[in-house]
Amino acid sequence: MSGVAKKIADVTFKAGKTIDWEGMAKLVVSDEARKEFANLRRTFDEVNSQLQTKFSQEPEPIDWEFYRKGIGSKLVDMYKEAYESVEIPKYVDTVTPEYKPKFDALLVELKEAEQQSLKESERLEKEIAEVQELKKKLSTMTADEYFEKHPELRKKFDDEIRNDYWGY
Repeated sequence: MSGVAKKIADVTFKAGKTIDWEGMAKLVVSDEARKEFANLRRTFDEVNSQLQTKFSQEPEPIDWEFYRKGIGSKLVDMYKEAYESVEIPKYVDTVTPEYKPKFDALLVELKEAEQQSLKESERLEKEIAEVQELKKKLSTMTADEYFEKHPELRKKFDDEIRNDYWGY
């Protein structure tokens, strides 16, 4: 087996171990998305298994003597010569250098989006806590207590009352 195929098989095997499938599964919400996610994982496992079995093993050497006995030495020698003259070119990666900067830029953008998401999440959690606190106190809260927290509403209502605007 060529060194490139073996490297690919090793990389995919390692990638399969480092993917947090359970963590990603927790993020999936809808039933349709769960089905698609299960399909993705099954397909990944199948491809990974094929890479491990087919491409990670060295091919068995050809027993030329066995064929010489059955077919004849001239024909076998001709095939052996042709087989040994085949040169498999080494893979030269020209794609990775082209897309590596783009990928790195996307990673930076991803980190920024993650930070923004965490900040927004934190803000929303605070807002939820405030609303839950307000919900608990709402039955015993006076209008003055509410307007202390929301002075813009007091001004709006005072303006409406002053202008004799009752909403209709």
